[in-house]
Amino acid sequence: MGRITVRRAVTRITVGEGSDRRSDVLAAEEPLEIRLNGTPLVVTMRTPGEDIELAHGFLATEGVITGAADVVAARYCAGAVATGPDGLPQNTYNVLEVRLAEHVPAPSVDPTRNFYTTSSCGVCGKASIDAITQQLRWDVAADPVRLDPAVLVELPDRLRERQRTFDRTGGLHGAALCTADGELLYAAEDVGRHNAVDKVIGWALLNDRLPATGCVLVVSGRASFELTQKALMAGIPALVAVSAPSSLAVECAEQAGMTLCGFVRAPRLNVYSRPDRVG
Repeated sequence: MGRITVRRAVTRITVGEGSDRRSDVLAAEEPLEIRLNGTPLVVTMRTPGEDIELAHGFLATEGVITGAADVVAARYCAGAVATGPDGLPQNTYNVLEVRLAEHVPAPSVDPTRNFYTTSSCGVCGKASIDAITQQLRWDVAADPVRLDPAVLVELPDRLRERQRTFDRTGGLHGAALCTADGELLYAAEDVGRHNAVDKVIGWALLNDRLPATGCVLVVSGRASFELTQKALMAGIPALVAVSAPSSLAVECAEQAGMTLCGFVRAPRLNVYSRPDRVG
């Protein structure tokens, strides 16, 4: 497995006082190629770790799979090697092979979707909100969850407590799945905000928690369209973001019946859609 953090020498300059050389800790960023039934499907730039969850979450949010039984195997390709400092081949752990069960059709080539993603964009090529809502398997609008604002404003702090690598690097996004009463079920970090969410959703899928009825997805930054889409594909009825939502995220949440909250920082929050659940 690749390293989550990397040490690099840095020159620190203090204006009026001079400079010095010191070691700094950086968040690792490496490519992960996901192959589906032997065929390359996507390359994403991610922080190594929880790659199995990442792959399952990605396939779930793309509508390829709905449960753990849809995948018969997920393993690193032994052929992905590089030369180590000792001159011997070493597995880079940057290629992951996923085998679907026989009853699961492989995704067809879709001109509305470009399967190359980066750490900043998760849905390059999506045609429209309609293209997303047509794929939804679960009706989040019908979820009867009730949300206490006093609980919601505490969720970002609970996520922050689990962002241990961010404490060392300051360079990772965080995401967490919580219950409506505030229990943090699982949290993940990654250089890509959409990867962090995929890791969380992949965990939920592998633990038979999809659809994530009655749950809240918490993200450390803004609520973008791609994160809203991923939450909807996982059947999550509420999304809480520390920062602002985008206009397209709000439109998508409204159309699907999701509760979307932004600027969630105790003691305040803004509710942009489905405020009837909050209170």
